[in-house]
Amino acid sequence: MLQPTDEQIAAADAFATGDHLVIQAGAGTGKTTTLTQLAAGTSRRGLYVAFNRAIAQDAVGRFPGTVLCKTAHSLAYAAIGHRYQARLNGPRLPGRHTADALGITKPMRIGDRTVYPPTLTSTAQRTVTRFCHSADPVIDRHHVPPLRGLDTEDLHAELACRILPYARAAWADLQHPDTGAVRFEHDHYLKLWALSDPKLRTDFVLLDEAQDTNPVLEQVLMAQRGHAQLVMVGDSAQAIYGWRGAKDVMTGFDGTALSLTRSFRFGPLLALEANRWLTIANAPIRLEGSRSIATDVGKVTQPDAVLCRSNIGAMAQIFRFLALGRRVALAGGGAALRALALAARDLQDGRRTSHPELVLFSSWGQLQDYAEHDPAGSDLQPLVDLVDFHGTDAVLAAVNRLDQEENAQVTVSTAHKAKGREWPQVEIADDFHPPRDSDEQDEHGNPLPGPIDDADARLAYVAVTRARTRLDLGGLTWINDHPDGNP
Repeated sequence: MLQPTDEQIAAADAFATGDHLVIQAGAGTGKTTTLTQLAAGTSRRGLYVAFNRAIAQDAVGRFPGTVLCKTAHSLAYAAIGHRYQARLNGPRLPGRHTADALGITKPMRIGDRTVYPPTLTSTAQRTVTRFCHSADPVIDRHHVPPLRGLDTEDLHAELACRILPYARAAWADLQHPDTGAVRFEHDHYLKLWALSDPKLRTDFVLLDEAQDTNPVLEQVLMAQRGHAQLVMVGDSAQAIYGWRGAKDVMTGFDGTALSLTRSFRFGPLLALEANRWLTIANAPIRLEGSRSIATDVGKVTQPDAVLCRSNIGAMAQIFRFLALGRRVALAGGGAALRALALAARDLQDGRRTSHPELVLFSSWGQLQDYAEHDPAGSDLQPLVDLVDFHGTDAVLAAVNRLDQEENAQVTVSTAHKAKGREWPQVEIADDFHPPRDSDEQDEHGNPLPGPIDDADARLAYVAVTRARTRLDLGGLTWINDHPDGNP
């Protein structure tokens, strides 16, 4: 067993005091090892709350028997969710059946868009999901998701006004354990559990990936402060799920602040690269690379993984490697890309699509115009370009040619899907664009680069810290010429 670092010893000493702790653990710094050391040093009963089921199952073999390793959903299921088992495992209901039950019988005109019953129904259901991720006691207008094509504040306010009665009816339907017209999901019983004000029978709670906690779970855990020691563990600089409603509960947490900064994944050169993104993101820690690991930063000719900003960027990389005759895998599988391609084909064939990103467009031409001329649609332009150049059939054929990761020569992944993973040689794809120029100019009259958004810096930090032996900055090379790139 490796000798604990000074930071790990400090964490163990602080844990022994019984104080609430917040531990900032940088990329590859032995977070799980540290938590198991804390748990092994006490006879008290503990609860380790994992981000997903795979992590929880792996943790069972690593933590002592005094610690229960669970996800939030498994805790909620044991308490309340099992009562809804009939609905969870029930047959998939036709959308029309759900629409009729909610009273959605005809289209609505909002602005210059017609919103049809299937879209109204799915939007009401997504509103309930957003409510379930929140700590709010009732459904309100801010839970209504934005829709492409109804991007202005006024149009969204009108949409919310129309959707709220249906969303509240859906939530009322979901209260019945045995029957109902709305599809019952795991997030529904998690919310019902949170609303029941549960008390966890444990002496301490270790919350992993605390920077990506939904407010509904935060609410449950903070209510345990009076009787259980809380240990928030994660990396604030890896908080990259804000767009999905996640919240960094570490920032501002009332507890003893500790850190793990020695990375066991990569060497000093890559730590320097990570640190400039940590500086830009105003993160609370800086990393130290392991001197026993030689990690280079430079060109990679045969990457083990290529990390992209978006699914569309991932699609472009898949075409690239298939053209080179390489076996390609996509982290997480090709379902999201297949759904986008099928939605694009529907629009090209003059049919509406149910895809949530494209649901309000009646034709491919309307989407092309929106992507080119509306600032809110600029991120759809790569999709339009990809489909216009290759065609939807070629996109679908490429997705069908994907290999499993264990058989592939290269794995393509979004940076979001790469979180928590690592590869020997990593290349950053070319869809990580620099910020737009500011209105200011240098002494030669050239526009100065604009500031780097915190969220973009955090995503870049996640991407660059996936490599063990060599990193190709690729699409992030522009940072070398940016004023903020030399901390």
